[in-house]
Amino acid sequence: MLTLTDSRKNPRTRAAAAFLAGLFLAAAFLTGCSGDSRESAGQAAAQSEETAKVLRIGYQKGDPLNIVKERGTLEKQLKERGYDVTWHVFPAGPPLLEALSSGNLDVGRTGDSPPVFAQAAGSPLVYVAAGKAKSEGSAILVKHESSIRTLADLKGKNIGLAKGSSAHYLLVKALEKANLQYSDVTLSFLSPADARIAFEQGKIDAWVVWDPYYADIEITGKVRVLANGVGLAEDRDFYLASKRFAEEHGDIIHVLLEEVEHVSAWANEHPKEVAQLLAPLLKIDAAALEKAAKRREYGLQPIDDVIVKGQQEIADTYFALKLIPQNISVQEAIYRPAR
Repeated sequence: MLTLTDSRKNPRTRAAAAFLAGLFLAAAFLTGCSGDSRESAGQAAAQSEETAKVLRIGYQKGDPLNIVKERGTLEKQLKERGYDVTWHVFPAGPPLLEALSSGNLDVGRTGDSPPVFAQAAGSPLVYVAAGKAKSEGSAILVKHESSIRTLADLKGKNIGLAKGSSAHYLLVKALEKANLQYSDVTLSFLSPADARIAFEQGKIDAWVVWDPYYADIEITGKVRVLANGVGLAEDRDFYLASKRFAEEHGDIIHVLLEEVEHVSAWANEHPKEVAQLLAPLLKIDAAALEKAAKRREYGLQPIDDVIVKGQQEIADTYFALKLIPQNISVQEAIYRPAR
């Protein structure tokens, strides 16, 4: 390497040193620019990713949002508004709302009980829409040969269900009807998939579950329906969003709900097609899915005082049983779009 002392020995050396120094500086400049460009590009990409418009939707197998996903029409609607859509499947409502509460989802659909538990835990969620009641789509099941013949026979039995789900509330109301205490039964809190295994293996005496899991095991002919939700629990769908997302992106919520209504109208007229659409995805027999589709009505209803009152009754029931840590006001979690 040429040093300052070397370069002073003769003019040629000085010239060579100057030339090489120039090349060195030029190379350093270009390298620096390249590094800066890469860093700037990386920062721009990161910023672009952070500010990318993405609607993150949580759904459960076989629910209305699952049908919206498979129809693929929502993506087309939101693409025009510069939004992408990502879909995230959950086995039940409680874990879905945990993801929403932690900021990993923007919107999702659950049954009636999960939002009560989530709100009581301090989740910043809001109700943005209500589905139509589907009391026939949930049931308390026993094996066909079981000695359990009435709801009263559940006393002392082990019952499997998803904690904090719509099935949980159905069981609570069924026990009330049979004049049994909540403490009169033993509960095993299991996901639908795990509960079915436990039920078939005889590890639980009864199983409380919703469609399409209910319909799937019902068509085997190996179960009896001890009671469904009729006269006990409405088992209504609710569409929920993080409070911040709803307040900042009400227009996107509106587009989503419009698409739910559009797809619901199609589903009500085409139960067989709904079953064929979902069967390969859910790995559930198409006959079971068609049965489930036929015993419910897809669609939305305004969240009126009657619906709020029904949700408040669920919250009050869980609080009285000390299943939630505090009483809540459902009314405070109802989303009111700006006019």
